[in-house]
Amino acid sequence: MKNITIITPVYNDWESFTKLLIEINKILINFEETSFSLIAINDGSTSKFKKINVPSKIKKIEILNMQINQGHAICLANGIKYAIKNHTFDNLIIMDADGEDRPEELQDLINKARELKDKSVVAKRVKRSEGNLFKFFYSAHKLLTLIFTGKLMNFGNYSIITKKDAEKIINDPTIVYNYSGTLKNNVENLGNINCIRGMRYFGPSKMPLFKLIIHSFSIIAVFKMNVFIRSALLIVLLTYLNPYLGSISIILQCLIVIFNILIYVISTRGDENKLQKIDEKLNETELFTH
Repeated sequence: MKNITIITPVYNDWESFTKLLIEINKILINFEETSFSLIAINDGSTSKFKKINVPSKIKKIEILNMQINQGHAICLANGIKYAIKNHTFDNLIIMDADGEDRPEELQDLINKARELKDKSVVAKRVKRSEGNLFKFFYSAHKLLTLIFTGKLMNFGNYSIITKKDAEKIINDPTIVYNYSGTLKNNVENLGNINCIRGMRYFGPSKMPLFKLIIHSFSIIAVFKMNVFIRSALLIVLLTYLNPYLGSISIILQCLIVIFNILIYVISTRGDENKLQKIDEKLNETELFTH
């Protein structure tokens, strides 16, 4: 593990990005024999960054400028594809820039990846810092995902992946609508560390509840064939139980049908054409070195 590239999306929050650089440098200096680069995907920000000070342990920082705001998934897909084409690396680290993916856990991620050698490692969330409403919806999301896909999704973007796995997931069209689900669906035997979801560096989350719900559905949509099969079985079961449940059975069946329609609509965003053209959404890149 000689070369690691860090990938993080940024939308307007350059103050947090600047602080992130300082905080991760405190961790990276513990890895003397490893060279680090960083790719920040500017997700169509309306505010401009003034200056990027490259920390001592980061060899170079590249800003990939999206033409318009596209969201985390397409940003990460662009970053991964760009790294594969333009960087020499052994591993990629995927993390958010707002402080919620805590830099303190970078050391655990890297050490675990070294221990497991050829395995990718994800940061499994064992504690969250958000309010009760968010925690309720997050628990509901995990339950829905488990029921309709058979998968327990207990991690987000924060991870360190091997080059082999990066090349595998970038060829899956579902990566344009969710990174973590695509990783889970394509890579067996992921390593993991425990992590705490941190507090944002500056201000509350700017993501509205509606987008959080769409994000949840996007994860589930990665496993759409599982969803369709399990939904069909549930509808058959509810039909059988209709004499006992009455109108409740019919309501649940209607909700399952609506749920599947939403999953199908979201999944149509991940076609091959969009995957092949994701880098066409980029403007010129900007390079910062020491």
